[in-house]
Amino acid sequence: MKCPYCTNLNTRVVDSRPGKIEYEVRRRRECQMCSRRFTTYERVEQAPVMIIKKDGRREAFDRDKVLRGISKACEKRAISINLIEEMVEVIEQALRESNEREIPSKVVGEKIIQALKGMDDVAYVRFASVYREFKDVADFILELKGLLPKECQPFEFDHLLGKVRDKADDRS
Repeated sequence: MKCPYCTNLNTRVVDSRPGKIEYEVRRRRECQMCSRRFTTYERVEQAPVMIIKKDGRREAFDRDKVLRGISKACEKRAISINLIEEMVEVIEQALRESNEREIPSKVVGEKIIQALKGMDDVAYVRFASVYREFKDVADFILELKGLLPKECQPFEFDHLLGKVRDKADDRS
């Protein structure tokens, strides 16, 4: 393993332990030249899960892309990065366990939406607004209405939705 500080190839393992996720080993290493320590993670190589995009393109599942999207939706919310990473791990594991080599991006998006919906309503609406491409305020109102229990929904909610739609029609 190459030292990230001095690029020396002579390093030794100081400590090994199971990683945060299944099939991962965390190794603490020390460079024999500069004596600095660094951490590496070793994972079992798995066949890539290919994601079929809306336009038909295919690309390998990118865990970091999912992590960035969820993190953006959870920005300024009381949600720890550990919880977000656990969510990404659960989603990735579910995709791998499906035994499908190619998965439509819609399936990935819906898994993220369901996970966020159970965790934080604001993060859920933020992600859904981008993922489902809300076109106007009426789309937001419909999504918010779905979050409220039936007994808590104001009587005038549908009336408000109608007014918003009328304004949108007037602008067209």
